[in-house]
Amino acid sequence: MVDRSNLLPQRLQELAERTPDALAMVDVGGRRRSYRELHEQVTRWARGYARLGVVAGDMVFTMVPNSFECYDVWLGVAWLRAIEVPVNTMYRGHMLAYALNDSEAKVAVISERYLDRLEQVAGELVHLKRLIVPDASGPLPDLPFDIQTGEEFLREGDAIDLGDGPGDYDIAAMIYTSGTTGPSKGVLVPWAELYQFVVSLNPADSLAPGRGYYSTFPACHVGGKSMLYFTGDRQAYLVIRETFSVTEFWNDIREYDCQAAGILGPVAALLMLAPPEPDDAQTPLESVFMGPLISDVEEFKSRFGVRVGTGYGMTEVGVPLTSDAFNLANGRSCGRVRTGPPGYEVRIVNEHDEPVPVGTVGEFIVRSAEPWVINAGYWKMPEKTAAAWRNGWFHTGDAFREDEDGNFYFVDRMKDALRRRGENISSFEVEAGVNSHPAVQESAVIGVPSDLGEEDVKAIVVLLPSQTLEPRELIEFLIPRMPRFMIPRYIEIAEALPKTDVTFRTQKVKLRENALNEQTWDREKAGISLPRD
Repeated sequence: MVDRSNLLPQRLQELAERTPDALAMVDVGGRRRSYRELHEQVTRWARGYARLGVVAGDMVFTMVPNSFECYDVWLGVAWLRAIEVPVNTMYRGHMLAYALNDSEAKVAVISERYLDRLEQVAGELVHLKRLIVPDASGPLPDLPFDIQTGEEFLREGDAIDLGDGPGDYDIAAMIYTSGTTGPSKGVLVPWAELYQFVVSLNPADSLAPGRGYYSTFPACHVGGKSMLYFTGDRQAYLVIRETFSVTEFWNDIREYDCQAAGILGPVAALLMLAPPEPDDAQTPLESVFMGPLISDVEEFKSRFGVRVGTGYGMTEVGVPLTSDAFNLANGRSCGRVRTGPPGYEVRIVNEHDEPVPVGTVGEFIVRSAEPWVINAGYWKMPEKTAAAWRNGWFHTGDAFREDEDGNFYFVDRMKDALRRRGENISSFEVEAGVNSHPAVQESAVIGVPSDLGEEDVKAIVVLLPSQTLEPRELIEFLIPRMPRFMIPRYIEIAEALPKTDVTFRTQKVKLRENALNEQTWDREKAGISLPRD
């Protein structure tokens, strides 16, 4: 079990008492916070929620950009042992309404810049009663909810006892992840599981007290949440930029004395595309946690004068695989099974859950000897939970192989999901958006390998009889209806999709065989840029 003092809310409280003036957070926009200021703001949010009647087990929906506030709204919920439901700030339309209704949240915290999206779906919402707009600066729209500005919500009232905070078995957040054969699933992430993302970054010299850790990971993901957890664990400070900027990355590293950083493989690939400079290695950056590794990781290490560690994790299971600190086995492996607590066990199995021989590709499954370090199930989806946990092991749906030395290698996704620049994408949800166009009969969405690593999205579209549709028109249709990261780069208009004989399911394996064929239209080559959300 994880000692309560090691959980993030309690850890921040302890630091606020022991080192109140130590720097906890820096926003590249200019704001700074000490540990005392951070804890005080978090408890103000907790008391505000309590005044609204939020209690243990309640869901609180949040849609806040990467900022100090995205941590305030979360940790305030945590002190009450309630459950935050953070969603990607690109959500809109059906996906936004689905998450609000599915979570059954009665209270939502939504930044002012996203209120127009809420306004568009307000009439579809069943449970939402109260809305907090933390950064309200002007007139608010007329919505059918009790609305408070951040100033009103945080106004001090009677003292409220917040108790001892969460235990390791309490749910730190419910995070929506890709639905591969249906809508997105709400993953119940216990505090003990979230802690595994922190201790997986285990080298003792990776981040010293009083040094900076650089992150552009959003706090709607476990990656973003674990960043503040990691710096709190090391008594360091978190440096936040709302979105990644290839032109500002090294400037930020230098200005804010960042000793370590967590970056996605595609981000590393973008940094490598910049022309080499004589001072590339003359920065404070020493340690990089990269996932997945890029093919030229050794050149990356040499050019920028850093060491690199890696691992494999997912929202549902924590981080069962890591490299040996910063000693990479090679440029491809995700690492080996973590030793010591919490005692992960992993297997690579066939379709009958039987272990396959070394070197053979199969599904990666995992379990742990300790409680609560793997997800507590999918919200309101008992059948999905049971299917994922069959035979006492959690089935990741990812294809892996293992070599003779115990190194593990990610091969592909066995389930029908895509991953683009750090975002998990449900092909089901992209297809639903494409199919909503009045000229479309059906579609199939697949991932196409990207030059930057991971995948780009391709939609193969079948039109209704007598209908015509240009790919550009479809993109314009999708822009206001779909998160930016889900909009296809490639579109192919096809006469039919390949189907199985018995179940009539689309055979996506055949579509992947010649994905970039002569009929494939490329949005980027066509010069169409997507608006920033």
